[in-house]
Parts: sequence; C-alpha cells; structure tokens
Amino acid sequence: MKPSKFLLLLCTALLFSLNTFSKVTLPAIISSGMVLQQQSNVALWGKAKAGSKVTITTSWNQKAYLATTTKDGSWKLSVPTPKAGGPYTITFNDGEKLVLNDILIGEVWLCSGQSNMEMPVKGFGNQPITNSNELLTDADEPGVRLFRIEKNMSRTPLTELNAKWEHSNSETTGQFSAVGYQFARMLQQKLKVPVGIIQSAYGGTIIEAWMDKKSFAGFTDVKIPADTVKMIKNEPFVLFNAMINPIVGFNIKGALWYQGENNWFTPDTYDKKMEAMVKEWRSIWGCGDFSFYYVQLAPNAYPNGKDKLPVIYEKQAKAMQLIPNSGMAVSVDAGSQTTIHPPDKTIISKRLLYWALNKTYGKKGVAYSGPVYQSLKISDNKAIVSFSEIPIGLTAYNKPLISFEIAGADQVFHPAAATISGKTVVVQSDEVKSPVAVRYAFKDRAEGNLYNAEGLPAAPFRTDSW
Repeated sequence: MKPSKFLLLLCTALLFSLNTFSKVTLPAIISSGMVLQQQSNVALWGKAKAGSKVTITTSWNQKAYLATTTKDGSWKLSVPTPKAGGPYTITFNDGEKLVLNDILIGEVWLCSGQSNMEMPVKGFGNQPITNSNELLTDADEPGVRLFRIEKNMSRTPLTELNAKWEHSNSETTGQFSAVGYQFARMLQQKLKVPVGIIQSAYGGTIIEAWMDKKSFAGFTDVKIPADTVKMIKNEPFVLFNAMINPIVGFNIKGALWYQGENNWFTPDTYDKKMEAMVKEWRSIWGCGDFSFYYVQLAPNAYPNGKDKLPVIYEKQAKAMQLIPNSGMAVSVDAGSQTTIHPPDKTIISKRLLYWALNKTYGKKGVAYSGPVYQSLKISDNKAIVSFSEIPIGLTAYNKPLISFEIAGADQVFHPAAATISGKTVVVQSDEVKSPVAVRYAFKDRAEGNLYNAEGLPAAPFRTDSW
C-alpha cells in the first residue's frame, strides 16, 4: 500500500473515532422515560468531545444551559425542575442533537437491600407474594416508572449500568421489587404526582457490601480480601461500586432499605454501620439529607440465631436515633415461620409509606410509629411498662397479649401475663415474685400483637442489658 493511501485511511479512521466519541453519551439512569425530582436542582452528566461545549435545553421552561467538557470529555451541571408534570423533553447538543423524550417530573425514590427488597411482585420459586396477581392486574399506571439495576459486583467503582427506565405494566412490575413497587404506586395515588422508583437490591448480601471505603473506615470486624482472591458478593464495597456508584448524584427524595438477614450473626456494629453508610451516601449524593426509611427484620428461626437475631432488632431500632431523618417500619406481626421472605409485602410497603407521608411530605394526621418502650416501674409483683407514640392508647384487638416475658434478679425469664391498663402494659408471672426486667418479642421466633390505637405495632424490646 502506498504511504499516501495508508495515511489517508489512518486519518479517516482517526476522524471517525473522534466523531464517534464526540457524540453526547449519557449514563443509563439519565434516559428517555425517566422521572426527575420535582422542584429541585437535578444533576445531569455525561460525556462528549474533550474541550467542547454541550447545550442542554429543557422543554418545561425552554431554557438552555451550557456545559464545558473536561480533558476526558466528561461534563456535569444541574438544572431546575418545576412542579410535577410532563411528559417533557431534554435536548443535548454538542453539534449533534440527542433528545430524551417522555420525561416526567415528580418524586424519585431508591429501594435497596437484600432478598426481601429484591423479592419481585411475581414472587420467588415456591414463595408467593400476597395478592400478586391483583397487583399485576392493576399495574398499568403511566404515572409510575421503574428502573431496575441488574445484580453485579466490582472491586472498583463503576459508572455504567445495564438498565433502563420502564413503564409500569404487568410484565415489568412482575420483575420489580414488591416492596419498592407498592410503595411507589401508593405514593403516586396519595400525592397524585408521577413517581420513579429505582431498585438496587441483591439477595443474600451483607451491609458491608453496600458501603463504600470511606464509610467503612474504623470497622475491623469484616476483612477486606486481597485482589488475588476470587471476588464474592459479600466483600466490602463490591455492591456499592457496581450497583450504587453509577446512580450517585441522580436526585432522589428518599431511600428505602430492607436488609439485615445476612448480618444477624454479627449484630454488634450493625447500627453504627447503618449510620456510616447513610451518612456517606447522603454526602456523595449531593442532594441533602434525603429521607431514609427501613424495615426491621421479622421473626424467623434463623440457624443458631436464637440469641443474636433479637440483638439485630435492637440495633435496627437504635439506628433510628443515630440517623437523622430516618424511620423504621416494624414487622414483628408480619413474618413467616417457614421462610425468611414473608409473603405480605403490602403491609410493609404501607408502613414505609406512612413514614414518608408524615415525615417527608408533611401529612401530620398520618400515624407512622407504633408504641415505643419508654420506662419500667415495679409495683409489688407487677412490672408496669410505659410507652411513647400512643396518643390515644394501646390495643391488642380484643386478643390476649403475647410474647411478654419477665425476670427477677436471677436474670431468668419466664412467660408472663400482660394486660393493657390505660396507656401502660402490666406484666406479671407467678414464677417471679420480685420482677426486675421485662422483654417483649425478644426471641427469634416470637411474634407480637401490641399496637397503638392507630394500628401500628410495637417493636421487640427489652428493659435490661443482659
């Protein structure tokens, strides 16, 4: 081949490569069909030709915004969004137009965790979701959009995802988190605005895998393996890197968290790890202290978990005091003794919704918390337990209270009779003449039936520290 011809072909190839790279490219989370958080400054980012200008035009206000790419071609800016509405378009132009269509403005939430969050509306094998077919029959809702991140792991932070925004229908909803979808659907019905829900969940995983390196600093109870060791999903950071990092910065109103089943055997630092994880997520997301609502584990006979599962209950409850703008949905009455995946995800979704409606959206008439243990008073052979979060009292819906235990100075707990007396519960047992401590549903299998009059359950608790 003559040199001149070779050079011509080489230049043509290089020009083609540069032109290809110069096209505006966007992350998967920023695409047609997405929902953007209303009345906020939402982040948009992507890549184009290095040193070029990218004009972004939003149809809701017909304004143009200018971004300049860096040396590696990346760019980022924020644009203001109006009140909920749509559909709208966003046009990106660096000399060649890229148009995103069918964009809604509304409320955006993330749902994350392990298998109870991952569990789809259609259910798992031989493990159903309550009213699954009814949910799928009613799933055609143009105001709900779904973004489901595929399971993945990485030892280095990723920016790419194999995922896309989808309309809610019987097919897409069947694959989506039953908790996340129902929360989004009910929120859309109550607020009457579009809702986008992002699923990033992976069954059988530990909280450490969802933390990044900075939030993990100071914890030594889980080892970080060498790079030469085969990677597994329960390494620290690997799920954050692959399934959270690619969406960091996409404005959200809040996050839902359902995890802990794989941390029951190491419960001692769980509350601190939740605190560290949420603090760092909020910091790097850059959209304020977004709401963080999570689910307390339900009773179940975990292998060798008799003594440790209640400690996870306690640590999860304590995390609510450590994490600002957080709330815990109690599931002590909504578990299953045959599976760690309780089928009734509707009640869980509702309880998360109550937190959001009251605390995030200001609907003060909506109750969000069940009775919370406050104090213990001893009177002769009776233990009198007082609670907060009971504005109009307590109930067991005309059934005897269950799962109360009482102990004396010997620290031996005995099953106890418990009765509601005004706004207290009186606990006693013939086996304990001088009571010292009370426990409620503080066992792996123990269900509970103590509620406030608004119908929300009390979480498992103990008055001792034994």
